[in-house]
Amino acid sequence: MSQEVLIVPKRETFGKAAVRELKKSGMIPAVVYGLKEPPVAIAISPKAVARVLASDSGMNSVMFLQREGTDIKRHVIIKDLQRDPITSRLRHVDFMRVDMSLKVRVKVPVRLVGTSIGVKAMGGVLDFAHREIEIECLPNLIPAHIDVDISNLAVGDAIRFEQITLGTGVIITGDAHQVVCSVHGKAAEEEVAAPVAAAEPEVAKKGKKDEKK
Repeated sequence: MSQEVLIVPKRETFGKAAVRELKKSGMIPAVVYGLKEPPVAIAISPKAVARVLASDSGMNSVMFLQREGTDIKRHVIIKDLQRDPITSRLRHVDFMRVDMSLKVRVKVPVRLVGTSIGVKAMGGVLDFAHREIEIECLPNLIPAHIDVDISNLAVGDAIRFEQITLGTGVIITGDAHQVVCSVHGKAAEEEVAAPVAAAEPEVAKKGKKDEKK
């Protein structure tokens, strides 16, 4: 769990002009909300956010936000990101306050481990249905990822939520019967009959009849 402290100023001005000024200073707008407290608009360095996202826990990293010029520090996690659709640069970040004694619900990426025997030896095709799974746990127990061993997965087999082993205090919130991944056999290729050359129509040869006798 990350205990990085990000020092952030409170935003006092809003609108497009204010956002442009933020960008000129190397910052982007963000907001902090949660725990039944009013949301607070802040500014943050996109480089600091990128550093958190590149860590093992990524989006689910628990960190401190400290208000600039104060000793106020709060545990938060990144709840949502907005990126520029063309450049993929960060445009806005939503932080959610967390109480380390209260459970939170977050989505954790699934990491498949091993090579399926159904794919390797039986010519099957792997279907990776759920790349993220929502879990509930205390903030300090959030796993960086959920490992799912697919080594023994043969053609026709599937791994469901209920078959995944998680750490103590971590539970999956979705339907236990949902499929994480499965292996299917390759669809049989349809035999395409070779086109049969059409026989040329027989043309009746008729001699010209003398109309005159």
